[in-house]
Amino acid sequence: MIIGLLVIFCLGVLNFAAHKAVLESGHPMLGQVPWLFQPLGGRLSLIVEFVMLLGAMIMVVSGSFGWAMLYLVYSLMNGLAAWLIFSGRV
Repeated sequence: MIIGLLVIFCLGVLNFAAHKAVLESGHPMLGQVPWLFQPLGGRLSLIVEFVMLLGAMIMVVSGSFGWAMLYLVYSLMNGLAAWLIFSGRV
């Protein structure tokens, strides 16, 4: 359980770093995000990111291995999206 929690936490740190970098990139696609994420310069989406991390950590502590796998898939998708944005493919 502790290892799963540590892995989820490390994935969360990577998600926050990628998310913050995308927010600061000034990519034109950021102008098309839903109204929910535009307040505070997009930083409201970081709160959503935190809630997702916290939820995944709580579920892992309660013994749910499936949520750890789901958060891993979510992290991989975030990483892929950030890579696509920074490599200019989007």
